[in-house]
Amino acid sequence: MAAVSTSPMINGIDSGFEVDKLTYEIFSILENKFLFGYNNEPKNPKNSLSSENQLSVDGVKSAKHNTGKVRILCIDGIGSTDGILAAKSLSHLEACLRRKSGNPNAHIASYFDVAAGSGVGGILAALLFTRGRDGFPMFSAEGALKFLMENRRKIFRSSSSGIFRRALRSPSKIEKVFGNIFGECTLKDTLKPVLIPCYDLITRAPFLFSRADALEMDGYDFKMRDVCIATSADPVSAGPVVMKSIDGRTEIMAVDGGVAMNNPTAAAITHVLNNKHEFPFCNSVSDLLVLSLGNGVSEFNTGRPNISPAGFARIAGEGASDMVDQAVSMAFGDGGIKNYVRIQPIGMKAPKTQANPSKTTRDLLGMTEEMLRQKNVESVLFKGKKVVESSNIEKLDLFGGELIKEQERRKTSILPTVVLKHASPSPRTSSATSLSTLSSGC
Repeated sequence: MAAVSTSPMINGIDSGFEVDKLTYEIFSILENKFLFGYNNEPKNPKNSLSSENQLSVDGVKSAKHNTGKVRILCIDGIGSTDGILAAKSLSHLEACLRRKSGNPNAHIASYFDVAAGSGVGGILAALLFTRGRDGFPMFSAEGALKFLMENRRKIFRSSSSGIFRRALRSPSKIEKVFGNIFGECTLKDTLKPVLIPCYDLITRAPFLFSRADALEMDGYDFKMRDVCIATSADPVSAGPVVMKSIDGRTEIMAVDGGVAMNNPTAAAITHVLNNKHEFPFCNSVSDLLVLSLGNGVSEFNTGRPNISPAGFARIAGEGASDMVDQAVSMAFGDGGIKNYVRIQPIGMKAPKTQANPSKTTRDLLGMTEEMLRQKNVESVLFKGKKVVESSNIEKLDLFGGELIKEQERRKTSILPTVVLKHASPSPRTSSATSLSTLSSGC
């Protein structure tokens, strides 16, 4: 992880070093063809438009210049605030959206087209994007923040070392917490596409819970309560969790999504760019608005001779998150100032959790408020990181303005930015999808 100071450019390559054209072109090729898995010609005919149709779509898009941007929300798992920072950021953003739009009932789910979350970020995504009985999201952002604060001690507990505070309690208590909230809701019951990772010990590979997959096949539809358990099942203290899909055909042995994908931003971008059914006009990162929320970085005693396995897991997760941020920043380039925003404060030590757990939650909330007042830190192509003039709160406000602009643009747009698939009404059958719904304002 790059060191940060208040100077315009920090560490990395010397400020006088100029990257040659060949190196820049190599990085561009890597970004376009390998990093995010897209190029000019779709390779999967099942999940892409045909070449002829693609030419037609591109022609319409270039003629109208008004197909808009797909809005993506991504939430990290492992961090020093146990999800409180991301929840507080979303609460502030939702309040901003309500104020600027004039709609006191606006929800986060109304202003994003895709949500991806890992670990506690996956729990937040589930709370904010699962459909309630009234057809609206189960939780507002403020409600999700309150839930996390009230239930944090039921969901998380300190490990014996006191460093890794994300270990889950017994499965029965976890099932009760999430079962009371989600009941029998499944991935199909989300309002928008969601992506929530875990790591499957059976296949020894990341497993991505996806609404799109659930709508295609019941073999990939899981109960939301199980999804939340899987993505936050700590491998150090809680161990793996065995679960099956709704129809019993798919079985996984899951541990925390942060093991393989603590920052799900790259996975979310890849999903959108390759999902031509639901995002027909999205061909590059220039067609995206992405908000990526971290949960703070941990501080370790570098002089300590032995770091616990939990400590190494946290270091690995946070390091991987930083690498994803660097890669996504490279893909957006200089044009990503408004299109890609990353909120990840650094340099603040989280309060200890063993002395007084009830007080610690309040301390974490106060600490996250201070984090949001910090200057925002951006990754810079080939040059590490820099501190910008805007604070994290100001960045969220500016991004909220972009979300509202896109929402208003869709009201008068002829072409749909998003074409969401919807689940068949219950009782569900093996044919999970109904006709797609054209949505330029969803």
